[in-house]
Parts: sequence; C-alpha cells; structure tokens
Amino acid sequence: MRIGLLGFGVVGRGVYDLTASREDMTVAKVVCLEDVSLPDAEVTKNFQDVLKDDSIDTVIEAMGGLHPAYEFVKASIEAGKNIVTSNKALVATFYDELIPLAKEKGVCFRCTAAVGGGIGWLSELERARRMQTIEKVGGIMNGTCNYILDSMTRLGLGYDEALKQAQALGYAEANPTTDVEGIDTWHKVILSSNVAFGISLDTNTVPVAGISKITAADVENFTAHGLVCKLISTGKCAEGKVSAYVQPTLVKLGEPESAVPANFNLITLVGSASGRMSFYGQGAGRYPTAYNVVQDCADVLAGRGFYSPYGAKVAAENTDSMRYYVSGATDAWLEENAAERWNNAIITKPVTVEAMHAWRKENADAFIAAFAE
Repeated sequence: MRIGLLGFGVVGRGVYDLTASREDMTVAKVVCLEDVSLPDAEVTKNFQDVLKDDSIDTVIEAMGGLHPAYEFVKASIEAGKNIVTSNKALVATFYDELIPLAKEKGVCFRCTAAVGGGIGWLSELERARRMQTIEKVGGIMNGTCNYILDSMTRLGLGYDEALKQAQALGYAEANPTTDVEGIDTWHKVILSSNVAFGISLDTNTVPVAGISKITAADVENFTAHGLVCKLISTGKCAEGKVSAYVQPTLVKLGEPESAVPANFNLITLVGSASGRMSFYGQGAGRYPTAYNVVQDCADVLAGRGFYSPYGAKVAAENTDSMRYYVSGATDAWLEENAAERWNNAIITKPVTVEAMHAWRKENADAFIAAFAE
C-alpha cells in the first residue's frame, strides 16, 4: 500500500510514525502547509501531487474540518483511491454522498478513529451487527466534556475553572464550542447509528444539548441525590422506529458511566444476542487515534470496505418520555410540567425528548439533564 497522507498534525504525525516500520504500507507523500522535511516521504503543499500520482492507492485524511477535506476526499474517491479518515464531522455531514460514491467507484472507505479515537468502536460495531440486531448504541463519546464534568464532581471545580484546566492539559481546544455544546458527540452518535441500524439519519431530526450552562450548584444538587452528570449520546432502533439524541444525563453512583474518569470514553451497544457490550478507552490522543487509522489501512489491504450497507434516509422520532433536571430558566410550560424542586432547579414530570429539547432551544440559558432510563 502506498499512502498519500493529508495533514501532518497530531494524528498525521502519529500515522507516519506507526507505518514507518511496516513492510505492507508506506507513506509516499504528505500534504502539509508547513515546511517539514522527512527522510522517506515527499512533502508537498499541493494536493494535486497526491491525486495525480497513480502509484498512491490509499489517501489518509488527517486534516480535520469540512473544507477542503471534503473536496480532497471526494476527488480521491473519484480517482479510484481508498479512503481512511478520522474526521467524524466530514463523514457525518457528507455521509449520503461519500459512502455511495465509494461503493460506485469500488474503493474502500474506513473511518474507525472517527468515533472513540483509540477504542476501535466502529470496527467492533461492524463485527457485532454481522450476527445480531443492534438495538441501541451510545454512551460517553467526548473526552473533553467528561474531563470537565469529572473535575467538577470529584474536585469541586466550577465550570470555567474545569474548562481552563482541560485546555491547559490539551484536552480542550482554545475554542471549545464543538465539544462542550455536544456537536462532536452529535456527529459520533449519528455515524454510529447509521452503521448500527443500516440507515442514514436525517441530521436535522437529532437534537443536542451540551454542558456549557452547568454550574457548581447543579453538581452539588446531583451529589446530594447520589447522582453523577455525564454527557451521553443515545441511538435506538425498535419496531422500525429510530430515535437519536445527545444530552447531559444523570446516572446513579455505581453505574458504569458514573465511574468513567478524566478524558476517557465508554461506548456501549445493546445487541439482540449479546445484550450490553461496552468499550472503554482513550477517546483521543496521537497514538491511540493513529493506531486505529493504521488498523483501517490493514483492513483496506484485506479488502474490507465500509462497515455496513448504505441505508435509506430516516428521521429520528424522539418520543421517549423521561424526567429532566432544569436550571437557569423557567416559564409557564416548565412550571406546568414541574414535579418537584431541588433548591432553585425544577424536576419535571416525564416529558418527551422532542418537547424538552424544543423548550431548551427557546431558553438558551437553561441547563437540562435527563434522568437515566
């Protein structure tokens, strides 16, 4: 395998290091805007140098972002090159275009590191769905949010202090919006649901709530009631109906999710034969992520394409009812659905996920957290 590597940042450098000693794959060219000198690979600033090189059969996209990553990946597929990427936003956003195009052109498309970093979640999901019906996927998929929530719970930090600590350790970006507002997790649960259920989720029907409005007072309320807050994603398929959403969730002490520390992930599937299976590990980092990128390259060598057949477009129906903890805002609808109060917070009667997220959309200063099912 001769590889064209797009990007030479954290993941790209890790891929280069891990392939250096292998005999079955070689990084032939690297597209990088910085001046980098490598002993055994040509470095270029021009993507066309990779695209027009017929000796390169596989392109690894490690740039991140949507553009020009999308244009480069699409052009590579059309040129008959296999694709390996860790870019969950790219795959979730352009799923309906890239996955059918890869099949049409007869190339492999793998993106295991896009969900769970070093865990290998999508590969495990691929194996699981061969033998059984997948009923549910989800869990803790973002290490930044988990680090912040864990630090607020264990160390008593405020949100701003926990975020600054995460940034200092490299767990959070200077602009953490994608992580703390749940968008990163949103992309991951959409991609996981597509693979698990053999569908293409309508992304406009998958609601998301993040953690940026949580306060130390909220965490004190949770601790007093033996609960821990985690940002949890959910994708379910039952009787032909799919539901999918991302939201802070209150889990009881002793539940597996409650004990996940620091920046770790815990991702779970529920299968018709296996029951619950959970996968725990680092959700990011140079070598954990690069490890699964290189694993994907080995799968491409074995002729393994995408994880599941491309499925029909499906809208999520989020009619599940659950109780919610709400702080930071109130109105007549919330008061009508209040069941009790924890200091200044409201605990609702069971309301649908759809209704709660619609309310929050109109009350941007509110923090909401569902009680785990």
